[in-house]
Amino acid sequence: MNDEERWTDVCGEGDLPVGQGMEVVVGDAIVALFHDEAGWHALSGICPHHGGPLGKGSLKGCVVTCPWHGWQFDVRDGTYQHSDQLKHPTFATRVSDGRVAVRLT
Repeated sequence: MNDEERWTDVCGEGDLPVGQGMEVVVGDAIVALFHDEAGWHALSGICPHHGGPLGKGSLKGCVVTCPWHGWQFDVRDGTYQHSDQLKHPTFATRVSDGRVAVRLT
C-alpha cells in the first residue's frame, strides 16, 4: 500500500467548526477528530478509562474531556492531563482541497 492509500477522507473543512470534535469511522477504528485554533487533530475515539466516546467530549483549547468520567487528553499529542506517562494514540491529519483526511498508520 502506498502512502496515498493510507489516507481516509473523513469530512469537509467546513463540517467541523473550530473548538468542536466529532466521531468518524476510519476502517475498523473509531476516531475522535478535533478542530482547534492550531488545526486538525485525531485520537483514538475510545477513552482508555471505560471506553467513553472521546469524539463527543468537550474541547477547551487543546484539551478534550471525556463525557463519561472526565478524563482529559491533549488532542495534539494524546497526553493524559493528570500524568504525562500516559499517552492516548494519535493519528496524522491533513487538509487538501477543502477535505480533511486521517491516516491510521
